[in-house]
Amino acid sequence: MQPRNMSMSGVVDLAAVKAAGEAKVKAEQARAETARQGGGGAVPPSALVIDVDEAGFERDVLQRSAEVPVVIDFWAEWCEPCKQLGPLLERLAQEYNGRFVLAKVDVDANQMLMQQFGIQGIPAVFAVVAGQALPLFQGAAPEAQIRETLDQLIQVGEERFGLTGIAVEEAAAGPEGADQGPAEVPAGPYDALLEAAVRALDANDFSGAVQAYKNVLSDDPANTEAKLGLAQAELLSRVQDMDPQRVRNDAAEKPGDVAAQIAAADLDLVGGHVEDAFGRLVETVRRNFGDERDAARLRLLELFEVIGPEDPRVVAARTALARVLF
Repeated sequence: MQPRNMSMSGVVDLAAVKAAGEAKVKAEQARAETARQGGGGAVPPSALVIDVDEAGFERDVLQRSAEVPVVIDFWAEWCEPCKQLGPLLERLAQEYNGRFVLAKVDVDANQMLMQQFGIQGIPAVFAVVAGQALPLFQGAAPEAQIRETLDQLIQVGEERFGLTGIAVEEAAAGPEGADQGPAEVPAGPYDALLEAAVRALDANDFSGAVQAYKNVLSDDPANTEAKLGLAQAELLSRVQDMDPQRVRNDAAEKPGDVAAQIAAADLDLVGGHVEDAFGRLVETVRRNFGDERDAARLRLLELFEVIGPEDPRVVAARTALARVLF
């Protein structure tokens, strides 16, 4: 009773993959146009933290998000937690040195933006990456957890949309500024390798598919199709020898067993029960601490890769994850 003929058809939202690819192309075109017009040079450190209003939102946030992730801090003068969170985010924006830009929005002066983002309370922190909005967290949070969230955001920007940040004036003078990210590698053509990976998946040769996708990513780490394909192949490889009934019985009988919940979540996703898989792991993160919590969180992030970051189910699960973490 082992799932030897599993397929991700109907499970993976290919429309989300297509949208991610299109967003990446648009981001690349926007960067090229900025360069053509003589822009895109180094910016002063002061440009890493900006005040944004409704009139300038498209230019300062949406257009800028084609170059670098933009983190939005919704705040107000009367909000005491905002006075703690705001300076911390500003300091991190300087420390990250162009890996993201912080946009500060005064909700009292920009009620329309508050409504458009569905803000229920402040402080509230969102991100926009290549025009795609992503909720990060609400309320004050410990610095370590904010850093973790920012690192995940930057990784998504790099891997999904090719955003490597912006250059900051004088950043290259010190030893840390010398590393401005990986050198650009000419893309493709990878059609033959990607086709070979698909054929391997169809033949249930998951190890072959994993290797084919890794071959593409070794030259083009931001290749959207290969990233998603690798996540699929690794998932299928994990579940191919499982006994589904035993896995589900273990998960039901041992709700505190993190390994059992992770295995059941893999089966949930392969079976098309996306919300169940995400909900199971979010709850496992909530109920655990230390290494076990981290194991559940990392598997959840891997499953996000299978579905794609723009899928509404992923966005909702990220919000739920942020709530239990913060």
